[in-house]
Amino acid sequence: MAKKDSNSPNHRRVSAQPRLHQRAREIQAYGTIEPLLPLVREEPVRLEMTEQLNQLLADTMTLRDLYKKSHWQVAGPTFYQLHLLYDKHYEEQNELVDKIAERIQLLGGVSLAMAADVAESTRIERPPRGREEVPVQLSRLLDAHQIIIGHCRKLARRASTIGDDGTNDLVVSDLLRTNELQVWFLSEHLVNVPLVIAVDPEAAA
Repeated sequence: MAKKDSNSPNHRRVSAQPRLHQRAREIQAYGTIEPLLPLVREEPVRLEMTEQLNQLLADTMTLRDLYKKSHWQVAGPTFYQLHLLYDKHYEEQNELVDKIAERIQLLGGVSLAMAADVAESTRIERPPRGREEVPVQLSRLLDAHQIIIGHCRKLARRASTIGDDGTNDLVVSDLLRTNELQVWFLSEHLVNVPLVIAVDPEAAA
């Protein structure tokens, strides 16, 4: 009678000892898609959409982290309100990150996840490590939003054209509307109006 292989998966001893430092091959390579349930679109559509969504994910993760940097480092007379606003926008962007990543996985793709991969992929300019003035913080955030909004509009139209209604709905209902609203809140802080004494129109003439 042949001896049973004790290393075979079917004959490994059950143990309470943790199995540490494990490594294995990837179960799916980045940039590929897996066949899924019939609820999703055909392979070329899913390949294109997962690629576009990963770019959007990288930019959204970068914007999210830019908000946290600004939240920690903001200074000046508007510290309190911007400290709170930046953190609110951070949380909203963090929710979008999760929704984009889940959509990529639902389509059979592999979502970006690690900071190094995001840094290689994002189109948003990297800020310095040090603190910057409030107008510069606001300008950086607005520039980042414009990159994402432009991509959202193109992606929404493309998703609609090729029949990916789920991606279209995500991009328009969640991403585009959230980013547009945040742009409004930020841009109003860059309007140069008097804080205490109104400008006399006759004196200004």
